[in-house]
Amino acid sequence: MTSAPPPARRTPPGGRTGRPRSAEADRAILGATREALVELGWGKLTLGDVAARAGVAKTTLYRRWAGKNELVVDAVAALFDEHLELPDRGSLRADIEGVVLQFASLLERPETKTALMAVVAESTRDEALRERIRSAIVDRQKHLVLLGRTRAQSRGELPEEDDPTAAHRNADLIFDVIAGAVVHRTLVSAEPVDEEWTRGLTALLVGGLGAMSQTSGT
Repeated sequence: MTSAPPPARRTPPGGRTGRPRSAEADRAILGATREALVELGWGKLTLGDVAARAGVAKTTLYRRWAGKNELVVDAVAALFDEHLELPDRGSLRADIEGVVLQFASLLERPETKTALMAVVAESTRDEALRERIRSAIVDRQKHLVLLGRTRAQSRGELPEEDDPTAAHRNADLIFDVIAGAVVHRTLVSAEPVDEEWTRGLTALLVGGLGAMSQTSGT
């Protein structure tokens, strides 16, 4: 089985057309959004404040994003795109440990922590926002699971999976277990994700992955 390529970068919301978007302006806007969130919090954050910090006109933001919710989700998504990667570390265990520590380090950053907790809290009352979080953050990062699993299969650490439906379901479960454990440990329990904890989580995952593969093959 081969892994799917990382999802393409987000297109303008609603398929908007017009002048070509400036990558430099986008970076400035998303960075200003994260900065404003840390300083002001969700309730006081306005698109006008973000525009002033980014040095762009407020209309520039409205051409790109329909409102604050979409802007903040994209500001979080950009951090995940930029800072989460899965270089080949030579083994399934090493790959998992590396990405877990990377993810935890990203969640410890004030701008990630503030922005992520704000959008998740707001999404409890907004189904459209939940869907945007799924598409812009969760689904985009699942390619790391597919990549890691494919590498492990090519090394002979995991068997090939013949059932595409089961393989997709297992990939979702792997992602949920890793993301859920790290988010809970970091943001809910406020405990460190250190090397010892990461080794324990990885041992649990590797043992479980073997059992999942056997189940999928029956």
